[in-house]
Amino acid sequence: MAVQSVEAPADVRGQALPGYAVAAIREEGRWRCTRLAAESLVDLDAAITELRELRVQGAVVGLLDVDDEFFVIVRPVPGGISLMLSDAVAALDYDVAADVLDLLRVELPPDDDALDDPWPEGDLAILADFGLPADELEMLAGELELYPDEQLATIGRRCGFADALAEVVDAR
Repeated sequence: MAVQSVEAPADVRGQALPGYAVAAIREEGRWRCTRLAAESLVDLDAAITELRELRVQGAVVGLLDVDDEFFVIVRPVPGGISLMLSDAVAALDYDVAADVLDLLRVELPPDDDALDDPWPEGDLAILADFGLPADELEMLAGELELYPDEQLATIGRRCGFADALAEVVDAR
């Protein structure tokens, strides 16, 4: 089954989704966060474009908490983009998740039973250079009792940008 034809549920299609989109920026050894356009929650290309337009000297990491259902980490890297999706099954209901799988060239399994349990997909080592190893990110994504904002707050604590992230998220 190709994910290219997957759309968001009719009740959220074309609307802003709950959640947040934030860029965590590391320059000169310090983190700061800034809000991304709400469009980033429904359009991966918009998030990627906005992150690339920041034109900073250090690292940029996009954090998307989509509809309190899953999160996406987007990181521009030389020659492309690195992506991590906390729940590949979300591609059945959300365009932005389907777009992540498309860019990763990952197709969902045709067996409906395989879609019963969520699993992370993408570059699990996306934040390893900031102190969050791939195995820890995978375990965190698998913590189903946590909401995506709680998972992203934990990621912020492990990488060192929790306070900057909380400032932006709490200001909304």
